[in-house]
Amino acid sequence: MTDSFDIGGPIAGDGTWSEESDWELVDFEDGEEGEGHVAVPTLAIVGRPNVGKSTLVNRIIGRREAVVQDIPGVTRDRVSYEANWAGRRFMVQDTGGWEPDAKGLQQSVARQAELAMQTADAIVLVVDAVVGATTTDEAVAKVLRRSKTPVLLVANKVDDERTESEVAALWSLGLGQPYSVSSIHGRGTGDLLDEVLKALPETPREGTGGQGPRRVSLVGKPNVGKSSLINKLSGSERSVVHDVAGTTVDPVDSLVELGGKVWRFVDTAGLRKKVSHASGHEFYASLRTKGAIEASEVSILLIDASQPITEQDLRVLSMVADAGRALVLAFNKWDLVDEDRRYMLEKEIDRELVRVPWAQRVNISAHTGRAVQKLVPALETALDSWDKRIPTGRLNTWLKEIVAATPPPMRGGRLPRIMFATQAGTRPPTFVLFTTGFLEAGYRRFLERRLREEFNFDGSPVRISVRVREKRDRGKR
Repeated sequence: MTDSFDIGGPIAGDGTWSEESDWELVDFEDGEEGEGHVAVPTLAIVGRPNVGKSTLVNRIIGRREAVVQDIPGVTRDRVSYEANWAGRRFMVQDTGGWEPDAKGLQQSVARQAELAMQTADAIVLVVDAVVGATTTDEAVAKVLRRSKTPVLLVANKVDDERTESEVAALWSLGLGQPYSVSSIHGRGTGDLLDEVLKALPETPREGTGGQGPRRVSLVGKPNVGKSSLINKLSGSERSVVHDVAGTTVDPVDSLVELGGKVWRFVDTAGLRKKVSHASGHEFYASLRTKGAIEASEVSILLIDASQPITEQDLRVLSMVADAGRALVLAFNKWDLVDEDRRYMLEKEIDRELVRVPWAQRVNISAHTGRAVQKLVPALETALDSWDKRIPTGRLNTWLKEIVAATPPPMRGGRLPRIMFATQAGTRPPTFVLFTTGFLEAGYRRFLERRLREEFNFDGSPVRISVRVREKRDRGKR
């Protein structure tokens, strides 16, 4: 019988402490990751809106990651995905459509596309073969011809031989041979990827060897200030910011140097009240957000401190907690909070955030930059807790003292004993308790609270499971 919660301790059936080897500890999953981070080159996919860039990205990476919908302008930020072709790994960077005379939001999108062109190791310019070269395509090609970065011209939506005859006209763009593909059907993409590998260098222009940066997901409801925060942290307009809720659709990767370390921040789409109310690209964006949380190591949940905590905030919180990720609660827009609101907020936190009393809390303003530097020590504390491992001997010595001072409540006229405890894994810290009987939920919460106090698991969830073992039949030995 196994009861999922958390904890452990090594005492034999006769009341004496046993060695860990006396127990058959199987099926434990250790979440530690020891692989180093190897820098790989980046391929940027650029072009005007609605030529099929995100569809081509999905075809290259072999899975539906980039958000696709049959309206222009769904992709609004630079988004990076890992790809592998013929045994070589590289990053594929999707971009928003590039319009040379764009205004407002589209102007910000164009700036992101230009940044991608400046930082990539190779570029794919996607043109709609059915429409042919437009004035926007010619303007992009003019910029790319001056670039020292290798450029491949791709004629997309070539679904049959009839369209193939239109491709030759694209030589006029001055970027060399146009490669015919159909990103929806996969036609010609294999040949294109062979050419991509020839154009990409073995290592990126600015390689970063050694361990990879810690992965941080920025999550929260729409228009809570996630993109503003990532721009403030990076010191540049890395994410598109607009006063329209839901500007960010895809998760957006950003490498940011903070506190002498490089962090990989992922800005995610704001989750609406219910996924069933979302449609089209908003629905897929919610799935991408969940994936970004699961791919991260620690999440920063942004909450609008100037407004009451909402159902959306709690839904995102549940996603992070269920994924077992370290957590920092960042109460944003603190510059708009007065004394009355602070009093009410404390009441709301006590009432609504009872599930995560262990989460690190920081009061910030992404708009003014107030206290954003305090996010670094909060992230480091949470990650240290998430990675922490307690030696078995120390864990069981502590547990013996706790159980002796406060034994578990009797159940069915019998007193359950905790025989042995061990930490089965990290990320998050996972403990297993071997017992002679079921432990009440209240006692398990008591053990978790005392475990946190003793070993300082601030900012990280702690999982405790209880395994009830039958007595060994010593006569069969």
